[in-house]
Amino acid sequence: MRALTFFLIVLGVIAFAASLLAGQVWLPPEALLDIVNDPDSMAAIIVREIRLPRSVLALVTGATLGLAGAVLQGFTRNSLAEPGLLGVSSGAALGAVIAIYFGLTMISPAAGPLLGMLGGLCACGLTFALGRGSAVSLALAGAAVSSLTAAGIALALNFAPNPYAAYEIMTWLLGSLADKSWSQVLLILPFVAVGMGLLALTGRGLDALSLGEAQAQSLGINLTRLSALAVAGTALSVGAVTSVTGAIGFIGLVAPHLVRPFVNYNPRRVLLPAALTGAVLLLCADIAARLVHTNPELRLGVFTALLGTPFFFWLVVRIRKVAP
Repeated sequence: MRALTFFLIVLGVIAFAASLLAGQVWLPPEALLDIVNDPDSMAAIIVREIRLPRSVLALVTGATLGLAGAVLQGFTRNSLAEPGLLGVSSGAALGAVIAIYFGLTMISPAAGPLLGMLGGLCACGLTFALGRGSAVSLALAGAAVSSLTAAGIALALNFAPNPYAAYEIMTWLLGSLADKSWSQVLLILPFVAVGMGLLALTGRGLDALSLGEAQAQSLGINLTRLSALAVAGTALSVGAVTSVTGAIGFIGLVAPHLVRPFVNYNPRRVLLPAALTGAVLLLCADIAARLVHTNPELRLGVFTALLGTPFFFWLVVRIRKVAP
């Protein structure tokens, strides 16, 4: 596992550096040194004010989605589970859409992220309240809450006060890291840190739960506490990043599957590599989206969906083949 972790960290550093230089106008590697040597140069300003917050947000968002996906797949014992399972992503999206709909984002840029996190927490709380008792009921409750929040988003689009508001809502829902500022990144970091910390605490419980709920309880695992950690951690971390980036799918589904064979399918040992893999995947996807010269820029959520859907189909076919 140490070799895998080291390899993923090296890949992450390379992808992060490439993300600072990549774009419609490529910057030379010396531009990274200009941040210190010549902070007032044009290249240094572009890196520091435009590309660095975008790259940091990609790193944080990818790591969050990868870790949350690994925890949810272990907790529900469902290989198709991902952060949207509990309705967190759609709840955060609904909160941010409400901020756009009522023009609160024009009053304060923090309105979208704050309402997005509140929406994620409310959706996750409702899922937990309805689905308490088993992983299956939790997944069903999450599907119901996701449908409810999707209906709310559709209503907001249907009754958008003007075409500009509808366009802004639709653009945000497509998911993107473009035009993000340091204020947005710094606003969500505390929530992401707390959420990821809660998710990291689930490792021992996930190992025991892989043997079954009765066996986990016999080993001293408090399933209510474990589910609370998974739900609260997912709500805080995924809700926070979704409120800023919009809907970005498939990273939470793909990342755990890519690393699971290298850690002997141990749920606890999947967590850190899945987070690192999610960060690398999203950094690379964001670089690729920038290199596709379209006007406007290809949205990251669309790009990840195009890449993730074939993997999803392959995973479904594979599960059907091995199912009894």
